[in-house]
Amino acid sequence: MATPSISTSFIEEFEAGVHMAYQRMGSKLRNTVRTRNGVKNKTTFQKIGKGFATTKARHGNIAPMNLAHTNVSVTVEDYFAGEWVDDLDQLRINHDEMTVAQQSGAYALGRKTDELILAQMTTTTSSHDETTNGITLAWSLELMEKFGNNEVPDDGRRYVVVGWEQWSQLMAIDQFSRAEYVGENDLPFPTGMTAKRWLGFMWMPFGGLTQTNGSGAAGTTHVECFAYHADAVAHAIGADVSSNMQYHNDKDSYFILNKMQMNSVLIDPEGVFELELKK
Repeated sequence: MATPSISTSFIEEFEAGVHMAYQRMGSKLRNTVRTRNGVKNKTTFQKIGKGFATTKARHGNIAPMNLAHTNVSVTVEDYFAGEWVDDLDQLRINHDEMTVAQQSGAYALGRKTDELILAQMTTTTSSHDETTNGITLAWSLELMEKFGNNEVPDDGRRYVVVGWEQWSQLMAIDQFSRAEYVGENDLPFPTGMTAKRWLGFMWMPFGGLTQTNGSGAAGTTHVECFAYHADAVAHAIGADVSSNMQYHNDKDSYFILNKMQMNSVLIDPEGVFELELKK
């Protein structure tokens, strides 16, 4: 008796769909950090120190800047998201089941990608907490000042990732949400995207942040948020998201496997601030 088979075109269509779902909805932080593709097991990210200009005497030698070079290394790891689909239950693999499997695998790998990036951000030594009142205008201005004092580049690639409760706190700040202050083009939802540029940062709500019980008043919950520059955190990719499926006769089921090879590393702790904020 012949066993069910899957056409090559269907497998290619399925894998392309998983990749598209991952890029669209899987990871929210991947495109906000420094990324390197095609990593073979291990890679090194360079950090170059500050240079200083000097004068010179007429016909004299120019003093070199002697830039300090340090580096951090990261080894990529394998991650998998698999699921069994019974041949009869899924009615010879209809398109609805394909979409469900695509999205589930892509979202699982996307969450893992963000977990890897956030785990490295927690290793920073810089912080700017507000565990009493939540996000306020004064606290936000102090965050801007700290980035400026650390000489973190103000080049449009600074980000702040907060929980949805903190996003609500931001929306209550007139200077963040009212057109009288920021103009109609910079309101929180100018094009339907839940993000807003303010004080030199792109602020984004994110539901995958860690919540902890604070040490203050009973019942107080804190959310571990982050402010960072894109070059301060790195994401190494050995193999991007891919999928395959195989029929197993002893189970009369297909095993759908989604996988990737990635990891992350902190490059510059002065460019990443951990923000413990009141929920």
